[in-house]
Amino acid sequence: MKRELRLASRGSMLLAVWLVAGWSVALSAQSDNTAVNKRDRDPQSVTAGAQSNARADLDTTRRIRRALVADKSLSTYAHNIKVITSNGTVTLKGPVRTADEKKAVESIAAGVAGSTNVVNQLSVAPPKKSS
Repeated sequence: MKRELRLASRGSMLLAVWLVAGWSVALSAQSDNTAVNKRDRDPQSVTAGAQSNARADLDTTRRIRRALVADKSLSTYAHNIKVITSNGTVTLKGPVRTADEKKAVESIAAGVAGSTNVVNQLSVAPPKKSS
């Protein structure tokens, strides 16, 4: 049985073709992060490197992360967002699946840090394409 994986790049799209015994399956993924990369290069943008090492900030980040992971109603996307705390202000960054999930994540963070201390920069990821 011959097995082969072929990868090809076409512009900003990565194509993967898996050949097994004459069958082929093509997978593609759009990889254009230009807007996000441009936003994160802004000197005013909060990135993971801005996480404070102050005990209170680390504790706040830890408590929010634990609450997010414990909430099994949230998607893997929501479980993996960036939680950055600096001087008591929590910034949430990354994709989530739905607008409702975005609100739920912000609510969890506000429950730990207080609603006036949360900056929500979450984005809603495009829906999964069904084959």
